[in-house]
Amino acid sequence: MVERLLDFSGIGRERMALRWVSAAEGQLFANTVSELTEATKALGPFDAARHGMQLAAIEHVIRAPRMRWLTGVDLHVTEKVNVYGDKIDPGEYRRIAEQAMQDEYHKALILESLKEGALSVREMAARTGIPVYTVSLKLNDLERRGEAELKGFEGTTAKFVRLAA
Repeated sequence: MVERLLDFSGIGRERMALRWVSAAEGQLFANTVSELTEATKALGPFDAARHGMQLAAIEHVIRAPRMRWLTGVDLHVTEKVNVYGDKIDPGEYRRIAEQAMQDEYHKALILESLKEGALSVREMAARTGIPVYTVSLKLNDLERRGEAELKGFEGTTAKFVRLAA
């Protein structure tokens, strides 16, 4: 999930690695550290300040109940049967989980952009890189969940704010 979120954000999955190495595998551990060190050097320094909004959105998604639930039931619904006696195809499950992850990431980015104050849909789109139509759809979800609301209008342009969590 974190790799996909890093790709969604534009940071890239190459910035992270997870390897399972036993304490008894000293040489493998040393080789892994050397390999990751070289890969990190090749990528160059990471500017966390430049990606602050994306990193905060990734953290929000990882903590989201929807994603935690989807991650927790993965093996159960793809290897066993669900409450209806059906088994879900692993490819279909990954597609559903990926769509949910992207939806949650977009909502989290919108909420992060609203930390700076009231914004229009177009301003949110410009700050997040999310298409205007998608911002509008996700903003509707955030309003229904009580996380954002219409603050008022600047001329004929609607401005939205983030509500306290």
